[in-house]
Amino acid sequence: MLRHWCSTSLSLLIAGLLSSEAVSAKDFENTAIVRQVDLAGSLVQATTTYAVKALRDGADVYTVALSTQDKERTSWMEARLKGQQKALVWHARPLDTPKTDYHFVDIKLPKRLGLNETLNIVLDTVQTHATKPWPEQSAQKDEQALIYKTGLYVISPYRTLVQRTKLKSPSPRIISHTELEDISFATGAPFTKSGSTVTYGPFNNIPPSSNEAFLEKHQDEVLIHFHYDHPVLEVLKLRRAVEVSHWGANLNIQDDIHLRNAGPKLKGHFSRLDHQAQAFYKKPAPHVLPSLTLHLPPGIRNTYYYDLIGNVSTSRLRAAPRLPRGSNAKLSSVLELRPRYPLLGGWNYTFTLGWDAPLGDSASYDSKTGKYYVKVPIMTVIPGAVVDEAEVKVTLPEGADDFEFTPPFPAKSMWISTEKTYLDTSGRPTLTFEYNDLTAKHDGYIYVSYRVPISAHFQKPVAVSAAFMGLFVLAIFWRRIDLRIHKTKKA
Repeated sequence: MLRHWCSTSLSLLIAGLLSSEAVSAKDFENTAIVRQVDLAGSLVQATTTYAVKALRDGADVYTVALSTQDKERTSWMEARLKGQQKALVWHARPLDTPKTDYHFVDIKLPKRLGLNETLNIVLDTVQTHATKPWPEQSAQKDEQALIYKTGLYVISPYRTLVQRTKLKSPSPRIISHTELEDISFATGAPFTKSGSTVTYGPFNNIPPSSNEAFLEKHQDEVLIHFHYDHPVLEVLKLRRAVEVSHWGANLNIQDDIHLRNAGPKLKGHFSRLDHQAQAFYKKPAPHVLPSLTLHLPPGIRNTYYYDLIGNVSTSRLRAAPRLPRGSNAKLSSVLELRPRYPLLGGWNYTFTLGWDAPLGDSASYDSKTGKYYVKVPIMTVIPGAVVDEAEVKVTLPEGADDFEFTPPFPAKSMWISTEKTYLDTSGRPTLTFEYNDLTAKHDGYIYVSYRVPISAHFQKPVAVSAAFMGLFVLAIFWRRIDLRIHKTKKA
């Protein structure tokens, strides 16, 4: 799921105009392209820097090309100018034909370039499920190794004078990597290895490469096999339920998490003795997950953690105090979770985590518009893990209407329903958002605004009062009804 840019109608109009333009190899020239891939487990970060020179006056849209493989596993993408933090607007073009093995992304430059004017564009991406364990099975005491595959050349619709691809392993312990010979555009050694980095290139004078003829003749696949000393984690399913309560001035968040260790599957049987010995000597197996550390919001209370069996007491919470309104301090509560059993490769663990927080920390009221505004976090980040499927449900107070919402990025699907909980009569409006392939880069807030009429504030007290009054009336009639078959006669 690419993080598609969407904003105002004017921005959408610009995006439509960009998608209709054809890529002209005469607009730009790449004086250099450097791609660095930082290898890891479930998440791989790739940074590609394009040194660009304008070949005509007034060029303001630069087009990058992604292979089908890179597009399918890219879950987050951001373009910016080198040395700047502000992101550039980009738009993915629709495919001209489903058989095309590359995809164009148009980047709107902040200004029109003059003839021979240059700049550096940085494209940051996060890839999910890009590595896999090899071997696919390992014993409890074995080390863990992963493999990663990618294309040799960074394809581009423009001519490139020089380019390099750097694959950086977490450690220098690289088992093997692809060794190429007789590369068309290499004037020297086609690859070098230095410490934990394998560099392919430099390659010189590469013609426009985003076409089937170049890919079929020149594009090769390179592979790197490396050791990885941390568990490879995936959240197969995340269900987040958020309930906004005005009567309790409370924001309740509950996560149902289906966690999986995506490392090499355990070969043989699990040995508790070996696991305890590894913990004693502080040499745990890299593919075993004994515990998790999560960062939760400050000021939370009533935190609970349980799994399918029941409450899990092997946890520790260091709660941070509430922050003053308007404070920019970065403070979080730290929750250390120890699952009921160590999580080995191929094993799953399903658990529930929840807490309460003061509503005033996340919500505000605008007396001018008469609307409430609340921000809801999309997820709690599990370090190094990708969330395959996420469902976020935001339940508003009963009687809320005229609600609007602004997610940080478009959802795969979204719908509005009504749900009833304790002491509800008409039900509460519920917003449901579905996402795929979420990473730490997607950690943002859904902003929701709504109105609650005055009558809705009294809806629950009236319903409770009516229920109690009904019980009293029923008790009065019950005492006046004689259900005896034979009446006792007085002497």
